[in-house]
Amino acid sequence: MTLSVTNTLTGEREEFEPRNDDEVLLYVCGLTVSDDAHLGHARLWAHADVMHRWLEHEGYDVRHVENFTDVNEKIVARIGEDDFGGDESEVAEHFTSHVIRDMRGLNLKRAEVYPRVSEHVPDIIDLVETLVERGYAYESNGSVYFDVTAFEDYGKLSNQRLDDIETQGPEDERSEKRHPADFALWKAGAVAPEDVAEHRHADLPTVEEPCGQTWASPWGEGRPGWHVECSAMSMTHLDDTLDIHVGGRDLVFPHHENEIAQSEAATGQQFARYWLHVGLLQTAGDKMSSSLGNFLTVDDALAEYGVDVVRTFYLSTAYRSEQTFGEKEMREADERWERLDRAYETAVDACDSTDAYAKVEDDTFRGALAETRTQFREAMNDDFNVREAMAALLELATAVNRHVDDHDAYDYWALRESVEAFEELGGDVFGLSFGAATDSDGTVTLAEELVELVLDVREAERDAGNYERADDLRDDLEALGIEIQDSDDGPTYRFE
Repeated sequence: MTLSVTNTLTGEREEFEPRNDDEVLLYVCGLTVSDDAHLGHARLWAHADVMHRWLEHEGYDVRHVENFTDVNEKIVARIGEDDFGGDESEVAEHFTSHVIRDMRGLNLKRAEVYPRVSEHVPDIIDLVETLVERGYAYESNGSVYFDVTAFEDYGKLSNQRLDDIETQGPEDERSEKRHPADFALWKAGAVAPEDVAEHRHADLPTVEEPCGQTWASPWGEGRPGWHVECSAMSMTHLDDTLDIHVGGRDLVFPHHENEIAQSEAATGQQFARYWLHVGLLQTAGDKMSSSLGNFLTVDDALAEYGVDVVRTFYLSTAYRSEQTFGEKEMREADERWERLDRAYETAVDACDSTDAYAKVEDDTFRGALAETRTQFREAMNDDFNVREAMAALLELATAVNRHVDDHDAYDYWALRESVEAFEELGGDVFGLSFGAATDSDGTVTLAEELVELVLDVREAERDAGNYERADDLRDDLEALGIEIQDSDDGPTYRFE
């Protein structure tokens, strides 16, 4: 069974065929770094990560690009807050470092590159100039807008008629635009005070003057529009045509619709062959959202539940479906993870015991193992159906426990193959860490304690001004395969 996906662009299930047989160009709409990431953001990351992992498992070279939006009025609104708000770039840097920490904490595979808007302004300006030259965009009072009436297929992703689309952008743009649905590619000047006020915390001083970084352009000083950034960054680092574009369902319109329009108008090529949209995370009946305040940060979730329980939670629901977060759902995820990890440890211990024999054959166990691999592969090729793939792994857990419980002499071959199946399917594809926290000799726990001790010594050296010694300790840890990530909240680490 070959991989099939549900393409939002066509509304149909389609067989996946990348442009190149052995390579997949994967772009993921990343986060606007104006706040700490929460579990709603991480749901998109986790599913994109599993897609990446499965495509690699199937033999593709995956070129994965995921952006950071570090130029935005939401970021400007946090200038002056706490100890990180000197200017827009400092606010963005603060939250970008937290996002990177959270990504590593979630055991996500690294993207090929994480481009930032601030480093791609020349690429954005070039793209806007191309659109103006080709008659798809126009300048108005120093701003540049995309002319939606000039692009014949506008609305094809969200299945909307142009006449039914309401005004895009803030009120102050209406007098500058030819059509209410035209959208900004370049905005003149800095961020207006009223746009800052919309996102600014009530306890912060009111902004009286335009603020935020600006750049020189052919139309004067200004800032990039929101939508144009993803087109410029994806085409800079991948190609004019992507194989898969992944994003949240709430971005279908206007963000992804506008990406298609501006990209295809500039290049004359199809922008993305397959659009995959991840359903939203719900809590208490509402979308988990920073603006609603009904969220749990990734950092807090990892501290409370652990990475394997969080990932197991996401794996309980297919990416296209909405998912509910709550204590009940997290208890169920914890139980599923414990069941898998205990079965893995049971298989390891039984495989390494003197009760495992070369000539013992349990046909029922071996049949269950083969069925697990078949069902897992069929599920993942069925539009990345992680729910059914997880069910297959849980059946393997049952088969392992039944074999060990019911036999005095074990089938060594089947146990070894089960261990490899857990590590390959559950570890390499699902990103779970089998056995990491429960080594029978305590090696992992001891290693973690030693790393934390060294980090404490490093912090003491830094506090004493011995920065060279502190740097040497960091280098020594990294030489041992322990990655250190410094942040305002202190250092974190992960074993590579």
